[in-house]
Amino acid sequence: MQEHPEPIVPTGHVAPVPRRVRAVLGGTVVLDTCRARYVWEWPPYPQYAIPLADVTPGVLVDEDAVVQHDLGTATRHGLRAGGAERPGAALVHTGDRIPELAGTVRFDWAALDAWFEEDEEVFVHPRNPYARVDALRSSRRVRVERDGVVLAESASPVLVFETGLPTRFYLPRTDVRWEHLAPSATATQCPYKGRTSGYWSARVGGAAVEDVAWSYDFPTREMAPIAGLVAFYDEEVDVFVDGVRRERPRTHFR
Repeated sequence: MQEHPEPIVPTGHVAPVPRRVRAVLGGTVVLDTCRARYVWEWPPYPQYAIPLADVTPGVLVDEDAVVQHDLGTATRHGLRAGGAERPGAALVHTGDRIPELAGTVRFDWAALDAWFEEDEEVFVHPRNPYARVDALRSSRRVRVERDGVVLAESASPVLVFETGLPTRFYLPRTDVRWEHLAPSATATQCPYKGRTSGYWSARVGGAAVEDVAWSYDFPTREMAPIAGLVAFYDEEVDVFVDGVRRERPRTHFR
């Protein structure tokens, strides 16, 4: 049974971005705009469409290639700025299918060194203006197991509710059974929570469950309640809430 609401924004939806958006490559500002548009290429979250006039002159390199995609026809460009080159990193929309996108650029997020909304860095992709993320303290008892081995158990979790994703349970480190976990070198980013500060793999019955737990020591301001707590990848463990086992979700998002 589905236990969380699904995204409701359809593919192709376009909306104004009320925030100043900037991105840099090689120490050079590639774009700086207060006129960006959100455009949904798939329902969970949008990308930015940046007006050509707000892209730094000379950073786009025309690759003389026409691309057909779900949003219409575009011309492919590379990026060259600050001594760095990123082939195929931008699409300039013609607006033949969605007129609002005419003369805007869709940049490959990972091709830029950093993105900013106003003066705060944003990770992975733009934040969805129709999504909500809440970190709520709770007194529900949460137990995390793998193959019957308890990895953590707490009566003071913080529950993170994010639109379109399963609930995540963040537990105090003193309630984690560290003898079953080993540090991992993995690091990830989240547009709502920031950068992870630690990952751990589980060792249970001689088998390894890689990167099954993570933590944010310095999360974003909105997610301050999860600072230093540990969450488990529910898709790989059994989670019991007040004694009731939750169905494992089927998603790759953490």
